Amino acid sequence: MSRILLADDSPHAQRMGELILRDEGYEVVTVTDGETALLRLADVDPDVILADALLPSRDGYEICRYVKSQPRYRHARVVLTAGALEPLDEAEAARLGADATVRKPFEASVLLQTVRSLVEAATQQRAAVAAQTLEEKPEESPSLEAADPAQAPPTSEPHPQVVAHAPVTSVSGPDAEEVRAAVTLALNEAFSEIADELAAKVVKYLQKA
Repeated sequence: MSRILLADDSPHAQRMGELILRDEGYEVVTVTDGETALLRLADVDPDVILADALLPSRDGYEICRYVKSQPRYRHARVVLTAGALEPLDEAEAARLGADATVRKPFEASVLLQTVRSLVEAATQQRAAVAAQTLEEKPEESPSLEAADPAQAPPTSEPHPQVVAHAPVTSVSGPDAEEVRAAVTLALNEAFSEIADELAAKVVKYLQKA
């Protein structure tokens, strides 16, 4: 809901302003002097300020000058008001940055037409300020993945794949004694065959002689 700060020392102007604006759905906060209006700015945070140009303590011009000089209220629109027979310096209002002027007693159609357009502009300005604030925020710290490799924790190398081999079953062969005995038997058999062949050849040779 849009908020409107109505600063006017006239009870009649306050009642009329509240009735017209609240019927339209606006939240209205009223004060009776300029000093209180400035004090209420922070907690009300209004979209539109309706300030009587001839307010006591701080007049509407001073309120307008202050609001327009504060970046935190750059969204707020200021309307200076004055009675039909009261002086209203239009040139000074424009110089101070006032967004509009309205004469009293308030006429509902004129007041609402003025306030509607200014509330819309204030809402758009709020959104623009919020977007700019988000863009100006410092970037978040980079995650470990995006951090400087020199600062990142060392990444462990993958372990080499261990291939499990089936244990080789050793085939037990003959021991030395067995080998020696087998050689002896083999030589004996070979010697016997050689001796038989030699004997047969010697017999043949003798028979020829």
